[in-house]
Amino acid sequence: MLLRSSAARRRAATLVEAALAFSVMSMLTLGTVVIAMGMYYYQQVAALAREGARWASVHGAQYAADTGNAMATQSTIQSNAITPMAAGMDTSRLTTTVSWDYSSEVPTLDDSSGNVVTNYVTVTVSYSWNPPLYLNSMTLTSTSVMPMQY
Repeated sequence: MLLRSSAARRRAATLVEAALAFSVMSMLTLGTVVIAMGMYYYQQVAALAREGARWASVHGAQYAADTGNAMATQSTIQSNAITPMAAGMDTSRLTTTVSWDYSSEVPTLDDSSGNVVTNYVTVTVSYSWNPPLYLNSMTLTSTSVMPMQY
């Protein structure tokens, strides 16, 4: 009968424990990286919505009257404010929706009762993100509302 020493059995146990621990740590590390990427993309989408709303709020009817340039439209907001700031993002997956409370795009106007009201622009940016590790795709959306300034 062959007896094994306890040192040989302990080396095998250490190898099994290390394999289990390393696999768990690898999964936790990869999960943390994927969550961090999702947070980055969401913050980027929120910043793009704010920048689009800011750009639209200063390119309204007063801007057009003073400079002779056209007022902001959905396509000009997308091309001039959102796409240039979309660092690290696939711009073909970005969608932008823009709306104004009043179609005249003036900062303030009189309503039917004669009250002065402020015109607001709303910009919504959505990004279709496909996370790594074969997870389901997600649509990250952010909306920003700003009063018309110019």
